[in-house]
Amino acid sequence: MRLLAEWGGGKAILANVKLDICQQFGIDFPLFAFSHCRDVVAAVTNAGGFGVLGATAYSPEQLDRELSWIDDHVNGKPYGADIIVPAKFEGKGEGLSKGDLASRIPDDTKAFVAELLSGHGIEPDPTPRIGSPMLSGNTGRELLDVAMSHPIKLIANALGVPPDYMIEAGRAAGVPVAALVGAKEHALKQAAAGVDLIVAQGTEAGGHCGEVSTLVLVPEVLDALEAAGSDIPVLAAGGIVTGRQMAAAVAMGAAGAWTGSVWLTTEEAETAPHTVQKMLAASSRDTVRSAGRTGKPSRQLVSDWTNAWAPNDGGRRPLPLPLQSMLVEPVLRRVDALAEQGHEGAQALATYFVGQGVGMMNKVKPAREVVLEFIEDYLAAAESLGRTIPD
Repeated sequence: MRLLAEWGGGKAILANVKLDICQQFGIDFPLFAFSHCRDVVAAVTNAGGFGVLGATAYSPEQLDRELSWIDDHVNGKPYGADIIVPAKFEGKGEGLSKGDLASRIPDDTKAFVAELLSGHGIEPDPTPRIGSPMLSGNTGRELLDVAMSHPIKLIANALGVPPDYMIEAGRAAGVPVAALVGAKEHALKQAAAGVDLIVAQGTEAGGHCGEVSTLVLVPEVLDALEAAGSDIPVLAAGGIVTGRQMAAAVAMGAAGAWTGSVWLTTEEAETAPHTVQKMLAASSRDTVRSAGRTGKPSRQLVSDWTNAWAPNDGGRRPLPLPLQSMLVEPVLRRVDALAEQGHEGAQALATYFVGQGVGMMNKVKPAREVVLEFIEDYLAAAESLGRTIPD
């Protein structure tokens, strides 16, 4: 089937395969795209999918500007926001300031980072810059208030059950609340807490993920929810970078797909240039679950950085969330800048969140083209599956 050059014709074809979730969210195709880049979010939404902005890295003021930009560029089409409020993190409930948290970063870990940089020909900063505790949950309520002041159609949370205030705010505004899970037990807890949508994310996923594969996790979650009497829709996530993978997930009972990695190599993405080149050249075996970036296991490109934080293989044990990211994010941003300038040591260290589907991400494309290829691939897979059923 040729690429759907005219999206209008694609809509007519999709009318025969449209799922309930499309009607629920007012979209043409059940492809949800998580991205930290507003341009990707807008492009996917405008192409008939559902863009979700990763909002945790922003201050409330920055988030308001980003969402206002999206509002101006999607013409009322639906999009969402993802605000990570982890269930567990260092200093939870203690009311600690950034300075209080920074004081808990051990000097020997700072020294380890300095030695790692020196070993790669990078002069360490005399006074290491400490980043903001982005994944501490301390700004979650403020970010949620900002998000709810915009016409979002979904609010998502990861790393545990959403806080009560998020679920209550969603109900009050009529905005569904989604939660990411990596095990069936987590899905049951989310259902009991009252979430409206579950993303079953397998270990193939980029970013924070568990240890169960997508092919096993999705039906396991669906069966567990059904046994519990829950009809919460489930999106499949984890390594999904093509429409045929999405079709396979829908064949298992998923309502659609939640994707992230595939957008990192689009024209609109803000991924560091050298990292994009590493992704395009990578195979599916060139990723690893490592806590060396945030303090919690997350899948990233294998590099000298991830190797250095592999305690089971002689590396350093990472600090707990959010101390690890406070220490290393400023360093990794500096590494990205040096890598782009051709610094070989920095290029060996450079890494970023990405799933095992990176092996099929071999070309930089516009996000709209990725959506259309998903649709074409999905329809071809559905037709192929249909031919296996006897008349």
